[in-house]
Amino acid sequence: MTLWIIGHLLALCIGVSLGLIGGGGSVLALPILVYVMGVPPKSAIAMTLVIVGTVSLLGVIPHWRAKNVSLKTAIIFGSATMLGAFIGAKIATLPVVTETFQMMLFAIMMLLAAVFMIRRSSQPVAADRQLGFYPQPVCKYCWLWLMTEGLGVGILTGLVGVGGGFAIVPALVLLGNLPMKKAIGTSLLIIIFNSVTGFLGYLGHVSLNWNLMLSFIVAASLGTIPGAYLAQFVPAQKLQKTFGYFLLAVAALVLVQNRHHSQSPQTSKHPPAKIAQHYFRG
Repeated sequence: MTLWIIGHLLALCIGVSLGLIGGGGSVLALPILVYVMGVPPKSAIAMTLVIVGTVSLLGVIPHWRAKNVSLKTAIIFGSATMLGAFIGAKIATLPVVTETFQMMLFAIMMLLAAVFMIRRSSQPVAADRQLGFYPQPVCKYCWLWLMTEGLGVGILTGLVGVGGGFAIVPALVLLGNLPMKKAIGTSLLIIIFNSVTGFLGYLGHVSLNWNLMLSFIVAASLGTIPGAYLAQFVPAQKLQKTFGYFLLAVAALVLVQNRHHSQSPQTSKHPPAKIAQHYFRG
C-alpha cells in the first residue's frame, strides 16, 4: 500500500509537470513504474505508451480548439513515426534486446531532453528563435527529411516508451515550417499516434497491469489542473531549467544502476524491478 501511494503521488507530479511546462512529465512515467512500482521494464514501457498517449489526448484538446494543430502535417509526419513506433516495439520484444539496454537508452534520451530544455530556458528570446541551437536543415527535400526523422523518433518511442516531443517540435518548426504554438499542438497529436501503434507492437508480448495504468492516467490527469494554475505565477523559463536539471539527475541514476547490472550477469531477468524491491522493501 505504501508503494502504491508513493507511486500515485509521483504520477500526480507527472500531471503537475505537464500543466506547468506543457511537456516533459511523460518521461517520468517509466522510471516511476519500474523503480517505485516494481514493474518489469518491457511491461512498464508498454504501459507508459498508454499513459503518455491518454494524457496527450487530454492535452491536445485545448490546442485543437485554438486551431493550433496542423492535421495535414500530423498525418504526413505521423505516418512515419507510427511506422517507426511499431517497428521499435517489435524490435523491443526480441530476446536480444535486454531490459537493461532499454533502460540505458531511455536514460540517454532523458539526458538529451534535459540538455535541450536547459539550453532553451537559458535563451531569453521569442519561442521561434529558441531553436537556434538546433542544426539548421537544407530544405530542398524538407518533407523527406521530416519523414526520415519521424521514422527515427518513432523507433525510439517504441523502444523506450517516450513520446519524443523534444525532437518532434523542432522538426515540425524547422522542416515542417510550422509556428511554434502550432508545432506544440501538432506534436501532441503525433505522440498519440505513436503511443497507439507502439502499444499495438507490444500487445500480446508483455503482461500488463490495466488497473495500474488506469489509476496512473487518472492521477496524472488530475495533476494537470493545479499545474496549469501554478503556471500563471511561476516563470516558464525558470520551470524548464529546474525540470531539466531534475531530468539530468534521474537519467544519471538510471545509467549508474543499469551499468551496474550490465556488469553483473547474476541479476538477469528483471534487474530494475529487483532494484526497486531492494530499495523499497528492505
